Amino acid sequence: MEFFRIRKDIPFMRHALVFNVISLITFVLAVVFLATKGLHLGVEFTGGTVMEVNYGHAVDVDKIRATLNRLNLGEATVQSFGSSQTALIRLPAKQGVTGAQLSETVIKALRQDDSSVELRRVDFVGSQVGKELVENGALALLLVSIGIVVYLALRFEWKFGVAAIIANLHDVVIILGFFAFFQWEFSLPVLAAILAVLGYSVNESVVVFDRIRENFRKMRKASTPEVINNAITRTMSRTIITHGCTQLMVTSILIFGGETLHYFALALTIGILFG
Repeated sequence: MEFFRIRKDIPFMRHALVFNVISLITFVLAVVFLATKGLHLGVEFTGGTVMEVNYGHAVDVDKIRATLNRLNLGEATVQSFGSSQTALIRLPAKQGVTGAQLSETVIKALRQDDSSVELRRVDFVGSQVGKELVENGALALLLVSIGIVVYLALRFEWKFGVAAIIANLHDVVIILGFFAFFQWEFSLPVLAAILAVLGYSVNESVVVFDRIRENFRKMRKASTPEVINNAITRTMSRTIITHGCTQLMVTSILIFGGETLHYFALALTIGILFG
């Protein structure tokens, strides 16, 4: 599919050094932020308490946050969940206080402000479970990366697989760097977004690599930079259409998805822009 056609090849390879320097700088900055600030892990990874509460009217998220702040329970998160009358509260683990005691303290404080509140459910995430989720998440990223290399090596050449995984891991590190710098909460939905970005980037790489392989057969007298320039230029229309349509959907999630999907959509947006 082509929305427009570029008649003359764009000399991307002429500016390859500039692009590589920019990519290297952003990559190094992301690594520095990860090393110095680290990720702000969510309750799923660190352990804590998750409460679902229901009101007899529309939930006032700001009012719930104010109540939790008075209790000094740490960095608690509150979000609408399911319906306008239901809220999901995530509380970090607190030393010397059990999850049951924590949830009881919170529900008492909420009922003082509004007697209509009901406790639907309480889930306790232990530190051991959080550790297992971290390990499983890292394993998922590793297996996806290995799968990408193997797939591209079988379909094209091993060099294509190595090039793709370097580019894709660059995208992942950039996303993690943003989350480390701004201290956005890194949760399971964000991990899912990163895996989605990996798959999305691979699809784009396959299209470009396929055109490069085809050009090497057709443009036998052309140099390697000319072959690559032609391949990228010819696939640019498809890239813009795909990225644009995907970003439209992601932007709608970012605007209308609420706090639950906010960081999921944000991670996808960063991946699309830098990938």
